[in-house]
Amino acid sequence: MSVRVRVPAKVNVQLAVGGARPDGFHDLANVFLAVGLYDEITVTPADELRVACSGPYAAQVPLDRTNLAARAALTLAQRRGLDPAVHIHIAKDIPVAGGMAGGSADGAGALLACDALWGTGASREELLEICAELGSDVPFSLVGGAALGIGRGEKLTALEVGGTFHWVFAMAEGGLSTPAVFREFDRMAQGREVPEPVASAELLEALAEGDADALAAAVSNDLQPAALSLFPELAQTLEAGREAGALAELVSGSGPTTAFLARDAEAAEKVAEALRASGTCRAVRVAAGPVAGATVL
Repeated sequence: MSVRVRVPAKVNVQLAVGGARPDGFHDLANVFLAVGLYDEITVTPADELRVACSGPYAAQVPLDRTNLAARAALTLAQRRGLDPAVHIHIAKDIPVAGGMAGGSADGAGALLACDALWGTGASREELLEICAELGSDVPFSLVGGAALGIGRGEKLTALEVGGTFHWVFAMAEGGLSTPAVFREFDRMAQGREVPEPVASAELLEALAEGDADALAAAVSNDLQPAALSLFPELAQTLEAGREAGALAELVSGSGPTTAFLARDAEAAEKVAEALRASGTCRAVRVAAGPVAGATVL
């Protein structure tokens, strides 16, 4: 018997970042949108915990117990007094270290798959609690759709979305470490007061109304200057997307993937074609959202 779970990538349409807290984390106002790029996690009984990965980004995925999918299995097993003897296979299609929550998706997917395989009967609240232990983005990977995350981003409120938004994602050559980007944010913020992070009322209204133009005027990412400081070449990709007719362009999360909002599916394909021809990125993907979170197939 095996259980297969599909789990989506995300884009941050707003990422407001507060100053560093005593615990080293930052308070966030993080507006997530799940988009239709997916990893698939298959969990099968085995003699010991093992992780395998296939797909275009497989070589970049750790296969030891630092992998969030392995950590998810271990955490749930420890809570239930079970032996975490499963084989976890990750069919990876979400970019690694790209600011699209690929690792978080795998953690949420493995948690849901192990819960179903073992019949633990964990409540939604317990699963979300485990997700929050695993990482700040993992709870959203479980729930999907659109949500506002506060605290470290793990305390979620579902958001109403009145339509489908079309996105183009440009993958950079190389990755960016999320902790490194936050450290650069802190360095760049030295000597100035960092305001409390709050969600943009205009952005939330644009999502609720399904208004791409209004959303384009409201998207923001407080980590973008830090990502550009560490990875200056991203500015060329952002400019290429803007010149191709994107309504808005921004670094996705901590980067280095860049995200471009398009008016509709046809416009997204035109932006994608221009980005592929620009020579400023390694690969380009088109996806729409919101989509559902982790789902047993």
